[in-house]
Amino acid sequence: MKTENKDSSDTVPQVETEEVPADDSVIGTALMWSAAVALLLVIVGAFSLWWFNRTEPPPPPQQTPLTLPKVRQTPTTVTRPNILFTDITEEAGIRFVHENGATGEKLLPETMGGGCAFLDFDDDGDQDLLLVNSNRWPWDKRPQETPPTLALYQNDGTGKFADVTKQWGLDVSFYGMGVAVGDYDNDGRVDLFFTAVGPNRLFHNTGERFVDVTEVAGLVGGANEWGTSCGWFDYDNDGRLDLFVCNYVRWNREFDLAQNFQLTGGGRAYGRPQVFEGSHPHLYHNDGDGKFSDVSKQAGIQVEYEATGTALAKSLGLSFADVDGDGLLDVVVTNDTVRNFLFRNQGDGSFDEVGVPSGIAFDNNGKARGAMGADAAHFRNNNSVGIAVGNFSNEMTALYVARDTNLQFRDEAVSNGLGPVTRLELTFGLFFFDADLDGRLDLFAANGHLEEDINKVQASQHYEQPPQLLWNSGPEHPDEFLPLPVDNTGEDFARPMVGRGTSFADIDGDGDLDILITAVGREPRLLRNDLLSTKKPGHHWLRLKLIGKQCNRDAIGSMVEVQLGKRTLKQQVMPTRSYLSQTELPVTFGLGQAEKVDHVRIRWADGTTQEIPSPEVDRLIRIEQQPITKP
Repeated sequence: MKTENKDSSDTVPQVETEEVPADDSVIGTALMWSAAVALLLVIVGAFSLWWFNRTEPPPPPQQTPLTLPKVRQTPTTVTRPNILFTDITEEAGIRFVHENGATGEKLLPETMGGGCAFLDFDDDGDQDLLLVNSNRWPWDKRPQETPPTLALYQNDGTGKFADVTKQWGLDVSFYGMGVAVGDYDNDGRVDLFFTAVGPNRLFHNTGERFVDVTEVAGLVGGANEWGTSCGWFDYDNDGRLDLFVCNYVRWNREFDLAQNFQLTGGGRAYGRPQVFEGSHPHLYHNDGDGKFSDVSKQAGIQVEYEATGTALAKSLGLSFADVDGDGLLDVVVTNDTVRNFLFRNQGDGSFDEVGVPSGIAFDNNGKARGAMGADAAHFRNNNSVGIAVGNFSNEMTALYVARDTNLQFRDEAVSNGLGPVTRLELTFGLFFFDADLDGRLDLFAANGHLEEDINKVQASQHYEQPPQLLWNSGPEHPDEFLPLPVDNTGEDFARPMVGRGTSFADIDGDGDLDILITAVGREPRLLRNDLLSTKKPGHHWLRLKLIGKQCNRDAIGSMVEVQLGKRTLKQQVMPTRSYLSQTELPVTFGLGQAEKVDHVRIRWADGTTQEIPSPEVDRLIRIEQQPITKP
């Protein structure tokens, strides 16, 4: 609306307006422009700051030629041998099911399984068979007709077995783990030591039955200890077998349950060893009167954390070998998730732990692995020593090799082809043996996971896993160990299982070596080697059973060399190997196409030597130690 002023000379048009609310879109546009301006100012400021504080770019990198390591030459083709195995468990008369006590609580000992052994307990020349059982837990009130016991099977010489457990006094129940076979009193009959979750057991062989002499011998061990691998060896060369006992962790049900371990996206899982306290191994000296003295502390085998004074060891695997060539047995102990040990025998009753400086404590990246079984051998038939260790899934089997006796080991598993083909498997028992009798030691591994439901959370993993036979093609090939596929070993061999302890022996007297594998909560598998049944490979062999006179009667620790022209085959008498288990005492040499042996040279465990010229091949020969004066 317009208005006028009465005084015309001062008349100015006036406009009266109404206030109109601003539109929201106008306000938004204004804010956007304000933000854009602010952002531009920040960018300009940042650029200015960078410009005035910039540094000159570094010079281009200098490239130097890369020197590649020498690669071993290989033929264009390597023919893998056919080593067919047949599952004869039922046919052979083995009726055994391992009891691990599992009821759903998921207690750690239930995952570990039991050991096994081939042994000649009746001294008739053929290899009998022993299976270690665990037990139901004391708090398990489920009814049962017959408690689980150990199982002893007598061989009739053809690979057929009769159950003589009760007859020989081994129908006893305890939560068993490992077994060691050895004639500790040199009476000509092998005795038995068993580790357990709880007290251990020693059974003396009277020739008619096994008698429990644990308490008299002083070998019960701690009531709260969890024993694993164990073995007889004469560490002081006094002619009597001493005993080494590994312990895993300090364990009890209440602590295990309290951890409430879980699978990813699943229910309760079996526990990790990292949360359990370690436990020392034990060394028992044979005093010669059926009694033993615990010399662990003064012998230097109990390694502790410096900060806490608690035990470092969480031991599962055990192997004995003279790794430095001084005639004394050293001790390899593999530990789960902490460093491995190498106890170097000082010759004065004590040991020096040299795992770290020797190179076997960790992997090549300096990390500890989930180590289980172990074995040591001269797998290249020279002075080099190889130590194989079965590890957890996705960790690869280790192969520590020292090229001479200077105690400098390096894990060659990746460089020689063993590592990549064993990465996925969770390996427990493993050992060196000549599966095809070609004169080179191959490597066998028993595999199986801890968790039945592992495939639900890890697609690459399975509870049941096939065993592996890794054929030794020779050090001249870059892939020194080649896995044999099912076409070369047979479906019985390759069938998946939850493998744990494992052993080998010639059960039917045909010269080739057969395999026994235990399983957690299930039947074992006895695999007959049918290599020589068709005579196709044309390979010869020689088996030697050594009888000690001045050294221990089993000749454990003695070194045997077989001379074939320019080739020297080398093996040690050592039943302690694999995981919780023992192999036969006789040593088997594959001779390949060689039809004669020049000579056999024995360095007995006490240091004396003996030579046997031109022994006949394709047979088992018993050799008794001659009373030769030490050089």
